Amino acid sequence: MTERSVAINSFGSKIGSLMKKNVPFVILIFLLILFSFIAPNFMTFGNIRTLVRQISFAGISAVGLMFVMISGGIDLSIGSQIVFSNVLLAIMLADWKFPVGLAIPLIMLVGTGLGLINGLLYIKLKIAPLIITLGTSAIFKGFGYIINHSRNIMGFPDSFRWFGQGYIGGIPVPVIVMVIVALIGSFILTKTYFGRKVFALGGNEEAARLAGVNVDRMKVILFMICGFVSSITTVLLLSRVFAGQTITGQGLEFDCLTAALLGGVSFKGGEGTIFGLMVGILIIGVLNNAMQLASFPDFSQTVVKGTVLLIAVAFDVYQKKRKAKVIVANTAS
Repeated sequence: MTERSVAINSFGSKIGSLMKKNVPFVILIFLLILFSFIAPNFMTFGNIRTLVRQISFAGISAVGLMFVMISGGIDLSIGSQIVFSNVLLAIMLADWKFPVGLAIPLIMLVGTGLGLINGLLYIKLKIAPLIITLGTSAIFKGFGYIINHSRNIMGFPDSFRWFGQGYIGGIPVPVIVMVIVALIGSFILTKTYFGRKVFALGGNEEAARLAGVNVDRMKVILFMICGFVSSITTVLLLSRVFAGQTITGQGLEFDCLTAALLGGVSFKGGEGTIFGLMVGILIIGVLNNAMQLASFPDFSQTVVKGTVLLIAVAFDVYQKKRKAKVIVANTAS
């Protein structure tokens, strides 16, 4: 291969990388401008604050999902984990009269335990995590319905309302929690040895194993992190809705996955940033909020979100293939 071909491939790779980093941000700006004309009251202060609070729940869970995805895995049970944990937490507070200070740590242990189940099944059965978590999703959701007994569970302590409906300096508490979770996640992934192992695992699992990484233990820990983070979402969502319902949390994994892919988290692992993830979450939030304001039918919203997910996956696959070709070309030269 000629030097000119190598240079062209290298330039193409740099352009592709630049696009992956900046296209989501460009799309976000475009949507903000577009919907400011289409949707009434979209750019008002009150709606922007509502929008940010709406995305905070998916934003928190998406950070946990990002850890799993960077390692090369996926967790489709996030929404069902929240369904089960939401009902269980509601029962703790309303039926069993647990104090808030006890119920919240307990439900976080439960969420971490659900992640542990996913991780153990993954490493023991040696089945793709997509299949594992698709199965556990049905199980967790089913148990949520069983213990719920087809009722709205109400009667929580009034102090519990603050977590999902309160403000600190005019900023909704869930938004503050999302920012804290995102900052902690970013620090772990970029500044710690553990974070380097997460990226190494997603980049090349066998190489990570040969480098001394306990691959199976890492996988279990990452699913536990995902479960723990989603338990935080459980607390905030139940406090926001203030009623234990089996519909709370359903489908949340779809928004988290779409946002992660839009934000540059690779479906095959090894890539991703918290900043990109938050941009992806904002894109999904803008689409949800603006389409509701513009009175788009529900089925139209579903079509749009599904199309966005497919485009994000296709772009990720294209980037991976292009990068592989560049590596092969450089090696051949």
